[in-house]
Amino acid sequence: MKADFHMHTNFSSDSDATPKKMVEEAIRLGLRTICITDHQDSDYPKHGDGEEFQLDFSRYVPAMQKLREEYKDRIEILLGVELGLQPHLGERYKKMTSQYPFDYIIGSVHVIDGLDPYYGVYFQDKTDAEGYRRALEATMENLRAISDFDALGHMDYVVRYGRGKESTYRCSECMDIIEEILRFLIQNGKGLEVNTAGWKYGLSFAHPYPDILKRYKELGGEILTVGSDGHRPEHIAYDFHRVSPLLKSYGFKYYSEFRKRKPVFIELP
Repeated sequence: MKADFHMHTNFSSDSDATPKKMVEEAIRLGLRTICITDHQDSDYPKHGDGEEFQLDFSRYVPAMQKLREEYKDRIEILLGVELGLQPHLGERYKKMTSQYPFDYIIGSVHVIDGLDPYYGVYFQDKTDAEGYRRALEATMENLRAISDFDALGHMDYVVRYGRGKESTYRCSECMDIIEEILRFLIQNGKGLEVNTAGWKYGLSFAHPYPDILKRYKELGGEILTVGSDGHRPEHIAYDFHRVSPLLKSYGFKYYSEFRKRKPVFIELP
């Protein structure tokens, strides 16, 4: 697999990697395409270490376009963004995404009821199981409210931060809401991201959980993007060698890349 469709640079407040460093490492790894998807998390809660995840588009977009031109003979660089979804942001994101020539937009749920599970306060009044289910319910609420994205990013991200992590994750107990999410994505032409950061964070699975990928295929899902969620050069294409065998085991033959917001189906290696 020679394309990474989820990575961050120091345009995101949680990365100190320059865009050039990320590009140079992608070239060294033999990638042919990357999509840089820096964070825009509007109305991110003021807790934790104060990160705001506000992307300066007036600098970001020209910088990516310049980078694309500079490296055009060595690697394809696409323009992306990762939007942090909250239901009240639908109109704001619609206006925002219409202003720039994005190739690909990830819609991710980082904030649930005003809290990011990354900070432990989210689980203070919940069991892990309650926290996981609420995150999936919030995901569905976001999907109903926001349409300006191309694929759902790191579904079940919340599991990284539970007290017991995957040991307390019973995917089957949440399958009703999971199926609702998957059916909605399929019916509305949205993709599902395979995010290998799950492995990086010590989980036994890349997001989403394998049973979710299996069900997505059974329901007729076809649009699968693949990203490392890399915030540093050493994270690029993280464990990508594991992705193709995983997807083939569930009957997938293709994964998807995006250009000008349209999926392009690529045969799995």
